[in-house]
Amino acid sequence: MLLGLSLAAWFVVFVVLLVFVLQVCTKLPSDLVFLGGMGLLLVSGVIPAGAVLGSFSSSTVVLIGALFVVISGLVHTGFLQWVVRYCLGSPKTYHKAVIRLMLPVAALSSFLNNTAVVALFTGVVRLWAKKLGLAPSKLLIPLSYASGMGGICTLIGTPPNLLISGFYTKETGIALSIFTPTLAGLFCLVVGVLSVLALSRLLPERVSPEDALQGTSTYTVELMVPTMSSLVGQTIKEAGLHQVDGGHLIEIIRLDKEVITAVDDEEFIFGGDRLIFSGNVEKILEIRDTYQLVNATHHVFSLDEVEKDRKLRMATVGFKSSFIGRRMSDTAFEEDNNLVLVAIAREGDVVKGSPREVELKAGDTLLMECPQRFHMDRQSKYDLMEMASESLYKPDKRTLYSSLIMIAMVAVSSLGYLTLLQAAFIAAFAMIICRFCTIEQARDSIDWSLLMIFAGSISLGTAIQDTGIAEWISQGILVLCDGSPIVALAGICLVGTFITEFTSNTATAAIFFPIAYQTAVNMDVSPLTFCVALMISVSSSFATPIGSPTHMIVYGPGGYRFTDFARIGIPMNFIIWIANLFITLLLFPL
Repeated sequence: MLLGLSLAAWFVVFVVLLVFVLQVCTKLPSDLVFLGGMGLLLVSGVIPAGAVLGSFSSSTVVLIGALFVVISGLVHTGFLQWVVRYCLGSPKTYHKAVIRLMLPVAALSSFLNNTAVVALFTGVVRLWAKKLGLAPSKLLIPLSYASGMGGICTLIGTPPNLLISGFYTKETGIALSIFTPTLAGLFCLVVGVLSVLALSRLLPERVSPEDALQGTSTYTVELMVPTMSSLVGQTIKEAGLHQVDGGHLIEIIRLDKEVITAVDDEEFIFGGDRLIFSGNVEKILEIRDTYQLVNATHHVFSLDEVEKDRKLRMATVGFKSSFIGRRMSDTAFEEDNNLVLVAIAREGDVVKGSPREVELKAGDTLLMECPQRFHMDRQSKYDLMEMASESLYKPDKRTLYSSLIMIAMVAVSSLGYLTLLQAAFIAAFAMIICRFCTIEQARDSIDWSLLMIFAGSISLGTAIQDTGIAEWISQGILVLCDGSPIVALAGICLVGTFITEFTSNTATAAIFFPIAYQTAVNMDVSPLTFCVALMISVSSSFATPIGSPTHMIVYGPGGYRFTDFARIGIPMNFIIWIANLFITLLLFPL
């Protein structure tokens, strides 16, 4: 024993700290970090192998997988698009616009995956903001905040709620209702919306990358090769066009309309070829005189005009992307995916110079010319998030039927006829059987990395409970708080809120639940009070763009800087913390 803990317990402390440090300080994928943590627990034998591996078959993990399929059915039948069409409208003032945006987003996020909700609304809000004469940056942070605050209103709104609920049921044998946190969550949501309105001056007015890149044609130059040019018959390398000062040859268009992208150095030049360069315009125009080229009739690239078999896509570089600190020319990304990097926007401005030679940073927005069937979601290993402007799924009569399936799932589980897991399974099968989504779409909709994080979090939480760490920490809290449960609750929620700014909220919930539960038991007060307050606090991350996946979705499209979130987010953290304590203690007395 060392300071009251066994060696096994200290090893668990080491694993937990290692998981936190790797998430915050490295670019390693979170699912890999948690899988590694589970591996250490399994190999060391500090807790039984069954407890580690059993987390994969936890009812909570299976439930989340089933809910992904239900959400897929709603998305592919145009449910989200129907909500967007009828909810936003044309408000006359900024404050009314914020309310018209935040309330429906929060309502959707109470039952659907908030990442999917924000991904859809981001493109719509960009267009809506222009219609209202507002900078998208004034609305995109409220959009992300609304999704997070809406998620805490039901058990299925956010993974930490399900995780805490599962742990609570395991410890007490009491299953929580899907609407257990609803009243507390709604109160915090109302406080949050009013706080955003009161603090709206802290929201920055940034130029969005889309606006900056609208002028992409001024950063690309199209030159034509005369029929009698001396370049005809030479390869790109022989002509010296593979490396030009200030730019990069991104495409060749032949006379027969053949389009050659990701141009190889050994590609031959023919008379009548149109060479499209991207980079510093002044430098590239010098090529025209040096190589005796001529101006073509029009530019190829703009956000409204592309070849029929190619399209322009924008994506944001995530904070754990392998692109950070590297140049696109140093990777095989373009060649592997048959695409071309056309331009880069950073903090609302287009980065001048050859885009392939720019050292990439987190939050950069990449404008790429891609094949029509290129899917950005396949690039998860690069941590790229696509900025979609519209959806392919249009509302029809299936929208109503898929909505009824979701409503039935919630109704039968909340009334106690079926467990939430049973209801979710039936709803998921109904979505597939009714062809509201295909088996392939259902399979692709499941976020396997999130399930890995969830399973790893359960293992860590179990280890903290079983090795006595939770009891040890709770005894320390008793001493620090002089036996006051309110002070203990406030401290746990405050620390949980700020830790989740830098790491997975699921992991924070799993690690803090044993501590919160054991503290309540030792103080002889209601554990449910601590559990509901913890649900709200671990999902109340407002101060950093890495605090929530939804923050990263809006980070690039809003043209934000890292400090923009801290400016409004830190006050929001404290406001929601106080609101959380007030309403939880009122509704769930100690």
